[in-house]
Amino acid sequence: MTEHRESHAGQNSDFEEEGQTAVLESQPKPKRPRKYGVWMHNDDYTTMEFVVEVLKRHFHLSEEESYQVMMKVHQEGKGLAGLYSFDVAETKMTQVHDEAEQRGFPLRCTIEPVES
Repeated sequence: MTEHRESHAGQNSDFEEEGQTAVLESQPKPKRPRKYGVWMHNDDYTTMEFVVEVLKRHFHLSEEESYQVMMKVHQEGKGLAGLYSFDVAETKMTQVHDEAEQRGFPLRCTIEPVES
């Protein structure tokens, strides 16, 4: 037969010994995965139209958003195409480089960690 203890106020329970109280440790919150920016860089040969196509196809930006990023690349030297987990950012960068190479453009992307 097993012994059954009931916990009553003022009496010791299975979790308490005289003068000691059980403390439940809180679980630390899981960290959010770090995000990485995929940056497109300006060059003197890649057409603006191709950059817009790539932004629409690989980053799923609208025509207007793609145009705005392309203009930032053109005017400031680089523009942010999107924020992703490292694996997704790396895949997108590779897709852009592969397509640019196939089409004969030197378009380059880089990935950089983003502080949250």
